[in-house]
Amino acid sequence: MKRLCLIFAILFLTLELFSHPWKPSHYVIIDTDGGIDDMRAITMLLASPDVRVLAITVSPGALSAENAYIKVRSLLNSFYHDGIPVGINRRSRYRSKEFPVPLQYKWGNEQGADPETAPDHITVIKDILSAEKTRISFINLGSMSTAYQSHTDIPAFRDQVKEIIWSSDGLGDGSGFNYNLEKDASIRMLRQEIPVRVVRKADHNNSDFYNEDFIRQIGQINRAYAKRISEFFGSELARGHNFSFSATDEMVPVFLHNPDLFINKTAGSNTECYPSDLTGLRESILRILKGETVTENQVIKGIPSDPSFYFDDIQPFVTEIIDKYGRNEWISGVIANELHRHLGVYAIVGVKMGIRAREYFNTGVDEFNAVSYAGSTPPLSCMNDGIQVSTGATPGHGLLTVRNDTLLRPAVDFSYLNRKIRLTLKPQIAEKISSELKEINFIYGLDSNIYWELVRKNSIRYWLDLDRHEIFEIEVIR
Repeated sequence: MKRLCLIFAILFLTLELFSHPWKPSHYVIIDTDGGIDDMRAITMLLASPDVRVLAITVSPGALSAENAYIKVRSLLNSFYHDGIPVGINRRSRYRSKEFPVPLQYKWGNEQGADPETAPDHITVIKDILSAEKTRISFINLGSMSTAYQSHTDIPAFRDQVKEIIWSSDGLGDGSGFNYNLEKDASIRMLRQEIPVRVVRKADHNNSDFYNEDFIRQIGQINRAYAKRISEFFGSELARGHNFSFSATDEMVPVFLHNPDLFINKTAGSNTECYPSDLTGLRESILRILKGETVTENQVIKGIPSDPSFYFDDIQPFVTEIIDKYGRNEWISGVIANELHRHLGVYAIVGVKMGIRAREYFNTGVDEFNAVSYAGSTPPLSCMNDGIQVSTGATPGHGLLTVRNDTLLRPAVDFSYLNRKIRLTLKPQIAEKISSELKEINFIYGLDSNIYWELVRKNSIRYWLDLDRHEIFEIEVIR
């Protein structure tokens, strides 16, 4: 009997271990003061599928909190992560001197990034902690002001924050910039019960961490996150400022992914973490920017990008589709159409809609609920197959509901962490697709091979031509 119980216990633990293989290892809230190194660190954290950025708060330091908000909001919007909340710490006593390079460099299109409308940082953190029960890492890229206020004002902060990772000059270095932004908050937070990991900069004696070869390697990565960092190093502002080429705050995402690259010195419950391997640090950054921090598939190692792997009519478009929309959309499109057993335009629309929703919240798969208004009657209902594959929201997981008791339309509600949005295919595009399908059906009929050949041809064209950032209306419901 004891042996049987042991077997069941091991089986249970194994099932627990493998039940959510898509779940990221790190859930984080980031506080930033708007420095250039902060931009790189935040971009790297957003780039990794093994990190879930739940929210970002801004506090004064390199920039004022208001200008830091403009930088962060514009960066998130440029990656289409509109749904990541950003809060402002307006209670900090520090008044920024506004460093010139961070102030002048634009992280993204700043139009519409209005700090006057931004929520309070405590409100944002409290809302996140009430919705997400996974224990989180609080990442400090500036002062301890926000961490201290949260620790004081939010009881859940003391329970749900498992560690504070602070980019700083050391536990005992009272001359450091981040330490002295709000010295009292620094002293108090280093004495409280949540462990503090102080991550030091990578290059103590030089400023060439980002040398020409490393910058070239970053520039060769075909992802928006790498392109943003590469663009910065190509700017006149970067070339005229030596600090731009040193590695400071970006050591935090490296530490999060590869703590083995650091030498740790413990003092009580707190730890100083010293980068120890410049080559390994650079390799880690490249993996993060490539999105190669976790295995996302469950059975196969990957979906080929080589056009010769695919049927003749798709081969000419493979590389262009991947270059325009990324590998996530391509992989989801391939799997969705294999599931669907034919190339269909509404399945493609569903894929693009699901990827756009994931972008909006910056989530992985199986992380939000979806309610589809596409019904259960083809061809409109084919959209549901694309939604399932691109988001992981399936009936089997209990995350997808298909409504048939209302007006049927190409629209889906997505809910994540107490927030809900509705994505709807723009009416003019929906009407064009519907009219084409009706015309082909009228002429050839569903039983005709010509009908399915024309549907396939049109689906490939729409896959290439429809940009997911332009074809949907996004309504914020809550």
